[in-house]
Amino acid sequence: MMKNIIIALCISNLAAAQIALGGKTTVDGSGILDFPAGTTKGIILPYVTNSNAMTNVTPGTLVFDLTSSKVKYNDGFWKDLTDKQGSSPMLEAGTDQPNAKVIFGSQTSAADGVLILEAADKALILPQIINPAKNVKSPAAGMMAYDPDKKMMCIYNGKEWFFWK
Repeated sequence: MMKNIIIALCISNLAAAQIALGGKTTVDGSGILDFPAGTTKGIILPYVTNSNAMTNVTPGTLVFDLTSSKVKYNDGFWKDLTDKQGSSPMLEAGTDQPNAKVIFGSQTSAADGVLILEAADKALILPQIINPAKNVKSPAAGMMAYDPDKKMMCIYNGKEWFFWK
């Protein structure tokens, strides 16, 4: 199933630089990825074992750090986006695919990541969830969304929600 989704996303990437997800048929404004209204599903950040051990990190990288149980952002240095320790999920053993990546907005990218959104004139539109603390029944650690009523970005650390205006 996941393999089919990735293949569909790759094919979509060849056809257009803007992708509508979750049954949505058009992209609002200059979004590179866009989600349907009324969703209760957010973006789940990649889980990394220890962000401090990562090398050659592209500025703008967001991760959920399993060592600290915090959402982190890199602007040349790692910074906590969630100041309180959350709860790290238990991960199942799997096969790492270090060269696997999907790029939207460009044919290639020097950035190191699994999902890379790279465009000079487009941006990520976060899934819009009204009151995610109430409406998302089982959020995953590292979940991101935007609350359009409160006009805030929301990130879940595995225990609680954090909000930014």
